[in-house]
Amino acid sequence: MKNFIIILLVFSGIHLSAQVKEDLFIPIDTETNKIKFQGVIDEKGDQYDLFKRSIYWLNSTYKDPVRVTSVRDKETGKIVGRHRFRIYYWDKDSSKHVGGMINYSFTIEMKENRYRYTIDEIVLKSATDIPVEKWLDKNDPAYDPRWDEYLRQIADFVNNWSSTLEEKMKPEPEKVEDVW
Repeated sequence: MKNFIIILLVFSGIHLSAQVKEDLFIPIDTETNKIKFQGVIDEKGDQYDLFKRSIYWLNSTYKDPVRVTSVRDKETGKIVGRHRFRIYYWDKDSSKHVGGMINYSFTIEMKENRYRYTIDEIVLKSATDIPVEKWLDKNDPAYDPRWDEYLRQIADFVNNWSSTLEEKMKPEPEKVEDVW
C-alpha cells in the first residue's frame, strides 16, 4: 500500500510539473507584437521617495549600476537601463551548457504612491540580435524544444527581478524609540 501511495505521488508530481510547463505565460504587447513584462505597483511614498528606494534596489541588484542605467531622472521619476543574463540548457547526460546571452531593457517610472516597471526589448545576443519572440512559434521549421526552457528561464528571471524590486520599494518600517 505504501508503494502504491508513493507511486501515485510521483506520477501526480510529474503531471503537475508538465502542467506547469504548459501554463507558461509570456505577455505580448498588442501594439508591437513583442514580449513585454510590465507591472504597476501601489506603494506608499512620494515620487522622490520611491525614486530613492529604486536607486537602493539598483545598487543591491547590479554589480555596476551606473553603467547599467542610461537614464536616472529624479525630476520625472524615471530610470532606464539595459542589462543581460545567461540562459542554459541541459544535455541528455544532465550536463549544463550555456544556451546564450539574453539582453533586455528595463524602465522604472515613479509617481506618487505607485510605480511601474517594464522589461522589454528581449533579444538573444549573437552576431545579429535575435528577438526571442521567434521562440514562441512552434511551427517554425527551425523550432527547437529548448526554446520552451529558454522562455521559462526568461519568465523566471523577470519574476525574480520584479519580486526583489517590489521588496526593496517597500518603505522602511518606522523605528519605535525605546522609552524606559
